[in-house]
Amino acid sequence: MAVITERHLVAVTACVSGVAHTYMAAERLEKLCQQEKWSVHIETQGALGVENELTDDDIRRADVVLLIADIELAGSERFEHTRYVKCGINAFLRDPQRVMGAVRKMFSAPQHTQLILD
Repeated sequence: MAVITERHLVAVTACVSGVAHTYMAAERLEKLCQQEKWSVHIETQGALGVENELTDDDIRRADVVLLIADIELAGSERFEHTRYVKCGINAFLRDPQRVMGAVRKMFSAPQHTQLILD
């Protein structure tokens, strides 16, 4: 009998202005993860600075990291040794299922695999 473990995702969302799109992407991702029954911890980097900051332990425990950003992320070096998917905010908001499909594929990818979506 196979044991299915819950998937754990961590993410960072950040847009150029650091206002609407940063939080819209975080909210959409939260809903998608609920549908998938994945746990998710989302850091936002916006006009108010870094909120809900990911800890080293959060990142280490994550099955996959999702970076949804149109700007250079503060602390991006934290993700160098992780399995991650990176995409722009608009790409995620326009076609979240494409991004989530890439995340699903990453669950079985080797550690340090990094995928950048256009």
